Amino acid sequence: MFAKEVYQERRNKLKADIGEGIILLPGNGESGMNFRDNTYHFRQDSCFLYFTGISRPDLCLIIDIDNDQEILFGDELTVDDIVWTGALETIEAQAEKAGVAFTRKKIEVGNALTGNRKVHFLPVYRAETSLKLIDWGLTGEASVPLIKAIVAQRSIKSDQEIQEIEKAITISTLMQLKAQEIARPGVTENAVAAQLQAVAIANGGQLSFPSILTVNGEILHNHASNTVLKDGQMVLCDCGAENDLFYAGDLTRTFPVGKTFTSLQQDVYNVVLNAQLKAIEALQPGVLYKDVHLLASTHLVRGLTDLGLMKGDPEQAVAEGAHTLFFQCGLGHMMGLDVHDMENLGEEYIGYTAELKKSKEFGLKSLRLGKALEPGFVVTVEPGLYFIPVLIDSWAAENKHAQFINYEKVKQFRDFGGIRIEDDFLITATGSRLLGPPLIKTVADLHANR
Repeated sequence: MFAKEVYQERRNKLKADIGEGIILLPGNGESGMNFRDNTYHFRQDSCFLYFTGISRPDLCLIIDIDNDQEILFGDELTVDDIVWTGALETIEAQAEKAGVAFTRKKIEVGNALTGNRKVHFLPVYRAETSLKLIDWGLTGEASVPLIKAIVAQRSIKSDQEIQEIEKAITISTLMQLKAQEIARPGVTENAVAAQLQAVAIANGGQLSFPSILTVNGEILHNHASNTVLKDGQMVLCDCGAENDLFYAGDLTRTFPVGKTFTSLQQDVYNVVLNAQLKAIEALQPGVLYKDVHLLASTHLVRGLTDLGLMKGDPEQAVAEGAHTLFFQCGLGHMMGLDVHDMENLGEEYIGYTAELKKSKEFGLKSLRLGKALEPGFVVTVEPGLYFIPVLIDSWAAENKHAQFINYEKVKQFRDFGGIRIEDDFLITATGSRLLGPPLIKTVADLHANR
């Protein structure tokens, strides 16, 4: 946990922004995998963590703005519980560290919500939380003012938060280096992915998301399988650690299974790397991240044109969406306590504004962050090129964007795979700063590390 004053200051700002009524922040509970007592790894709700720092199941925070009360509801462990868990710090002691009052559930949460006052709560992403809200008589819509207030707070990372994020990225860097160390011909994807998780846990954390570790990099979120790595293939490794205070890292590298890329792989890799470097140069406060995405897309098209896969004016090709045959996703996203920070609150509030609406077009609809960058934002920059056979065949059958795409050349890439390169950045008053230790990404350095 941070110091008590950190959580008090966050809650005070939240109360000031909301103004009146009750703020309800339920924590997560345990969730059984196949029976009640065989649970998944517990992960506390990120907003509950942000305002309390407490990672214990089955808690609920009520912030009563009108009566200036902050009450944590929960049950202490019984002797029967301690037999299984061992003695743990009491919830009452943790509540004191967070600067909130504590009451056992003998006073039910629902009783504290009675009356005609407005109850502000967030969108729900777990079924058991939905059932709790129904039981407490809350069947309306989530509070947009609460969503906006929390997004405004959590988007700007404090110096302490940046330190924690860099710790998570440092562990993520070790995971990437481990992948490059052991991903060799004859090894399975699963064997590599297992070692990535081991690195995260050994360094005091967990995975910030299930690792994407695959030789089929054209599948955007392809998790590891028992596929055996072969010389001549490329490994796309997209992984991240969550540190002991639950802040996330997220890094991607693509590297050869053997000692070197093929000449064609190297050419495509350099197109992606150049697009990433150009996007990084463009990171500035006040710049729309959507524009950075489009800039990276334009540089991808220029590189693909040099390789003979595209033709015509690159900017026009991007404007008409022709590049999305090869770049179907967004350039990046916010990152913090969640690897896709606050995504459960709604991308229209996190990544967009009332004036800048999210696109419904293929490709752009997958851009999670489009709004103007601000100092304190933490963002990923992760361009890629993905040669998806079913998409290539579908577009070729329609002759879609034929003025920009050389389909005869593209068909030769049906089995190429995919390449992504990703780093994490803090937006500063004058530009941006790479977070965490630099991780090798030039072709020469990747080859030297094989």
